[in-house]
Amino acid sequence: MEMKTRIEEKFTTLFGTGGEMYASAGRINLIGEHTDYNGGYVFPGAIDCGIMAKIKVNGTKKVKAFSLDYDEYVEFGLEEEDKPLQQWARYIFGVCRETIKRGGKVEGFDCVFAGDVPLGAGLSSSAALESTFAFAINEIFDNKIDKFELAKIGQSTEHNYCGVKCGIMDQFASIFGKSGSLIRLNCKTLEYKYYPFDPRGYQVVLIDSCVKHELASSAYNKRRESCENAAAAIRKNHPEVEFLSDAKRVWLEEVRDQIPEEDFLRAEYVIGEVQRVLDVCDALERGDYETVGEMMYQTHFGLSKLYEVSCPELDFLNKLARKCDVTGSRVMGGGFGGCTINLVKDDLYYNFVSAVEEQFPEKFGHPVKIYDVVISDGARKIS
Repeated sequence: MEMKTRIEEKFTTLFGTGGEMYASAGRINLIGEHTDYNGGYVFPGAIDCGIMAKIKVNGTKKVKAFSLDYDEYVEFGLEEEDKPLQQWARYIFGVCRETIKRGGKVEGFDCVFAGDVPLGAGLSSSAALESTFAFAINEIFDNKIDKFELAKIGQSTEHNYCGVKCGIMDQFASIFGKSGSLIRLNCKTLEYKYYPFDPRGYQVVLIDSCVKHELASSAYNKRRESCENAAAAIRKNHPEVEFLSDAKRVWLEEVRDQIPEEDFLRAEYVIGEVQRVLDVCDALERGDYETVGEMMYQTHFGLSKLYEVSCPELDFLNKLARKCDVTGSRVMGGGFGGCTINLVKDDLYYNFVSAVEEQFPEKFGHPVKIYDVVISDGARKIS
């Protein structure tokens, strides 16, 4: 049954008639990984799967929420001490609290929601959930909070209620996503530019390793700390360095003996990745997809060997892509599992997918999932 229909039927059963439908999107990121919290460039786009919710003001001070995917009902108040135990409900609670902190009005509401973003695949189902509710609450209560701040509400929710010190990229893509375009975003200034993305003769394919990651793990936050340590060391010589993205490679070399080798390697990756985003944008404007692809392979090497957020399954998929003459391939998202994103020529698509479907289970004992990507709109009301 169509997701929208399932949501409406459950809403009617629980809460009766009325209510409005809202949705937001998961995202891909063509290149620019782990650069967002370092003040660098990213290059994401919203995709055609996400979170959808039906919401109705209920005249109380309580939120009554049902998750179709978890088959679970939760009620919570809107004060800080009312934080729910369920992780999924904390995303909604966090959005309510962060809206209130910004002077927005939030009262009790009923909601039913579901999603078709594959969980744990690196497609940011959490940002889609936050953005759906941030957008909906802003409209329902006529708060007139601008879209930049809506993205920050989602980010602050992650920081303050879900334990992940994420950057702004995921929420920005979910709020600002535009059909047929990728977004080059400067995460320091929030300046952005849409780039039409219609790679004729190529397909963007996600290969889900079905290895699940948990970004709230200490590993993610530890890498952020490494980057901040390196930036702080560089700043002593170059006070203009606010974020690691402001640093030059030679400035990092100056402090190599002053920071742990691990911090140096993390910073080396980030500084290189910031430049790769700009190189990919330039290449796209020329229609040079070979350069785009080579930059993707370089990113994977950096994420695997310098940033160390890959895993055997993702490295295997990346190497197999090379063997199959795939134009570009890399781990996408926070890492530690999830997907590779692949730029594949149309005439090589079938051979590549067949090789993955045959060889991955032979090595790892379970199948992959394959998603073709359509770049779509972000947060919106559904008529």
